[in-house]
Amino acid sequence: MQKLVAGYLRFQNEVFPEQREFFEALSAGQSPDALVITCADSRIDPGLLLQSGPGELFVVRNVGNIVPPHGEFTGGISSAIEYAVMALQVRHIIVLGHSDCGAMKALKDPDKIAHLPAVRTWLKHSESARHMVEHNYPGLEDDAWLRALTEENVIAQIEHLETHPSVAARLRKGGLQLHGWIYDIRRGGISALVENHKFVPLAEAAALQAAT
Repeated sequence: MQKLVAGYLRFQNEVFPEQREFFEALSAGQSPDALVITCADSRIDPGLLLQSGPGELFVVRNVGNIVPPHGEFTGGISSAIEYAVMALQVRHIIVLGHSDCGAMKALKDPDKIAHLPAVRTWLKHSESARHMVEHNYPGLEDDAWLRALTEENVIAQIEHLETHPSVAARLRKGGLQLHGWIYDIRRGGISALVENHKFVPLAEAAALQAAT
């Protein structure tokens, strides 16, 4: 706790005074360009990863970067999506998974979370990803299996996003794009979902999109 308090004091006494005008402008409202739905894992910092400052990203975090399908669960995640899409008019929604995800490890081996009933129930929203890997990725083991599960989970959550009325309406009208990304913690790279359920380096995906 002392480290956190010291960090706050440094912000209050050094950072804030140097950027007072910026924070005063932020106090008038927000206009983020993207909603990022990512994992609660402490190693994932979307602002650092994307080099974005305050006010640029609307971030939702939970175990496993999960989006419950519309109608199955109404709560903080559903309301955050609706607010970001309809009130803030974000133009992009990014589902950001990551390597070495504890939620995906638990999904791979449910017996390890038998003592965590809330987590076990929450991960049911990713069951389709596990079934996809079990039935469509023969011969994969260990890290490769986990990577495939992480990818399929991002795809599943994007499909869940499309069931939300606010998202479906904006997609129909245009002006909203959905993105599936996976961050590799060790290498610092991001891979992005493209056609045919493939993931390629983010720069390559951006170039493909720009060419269309």
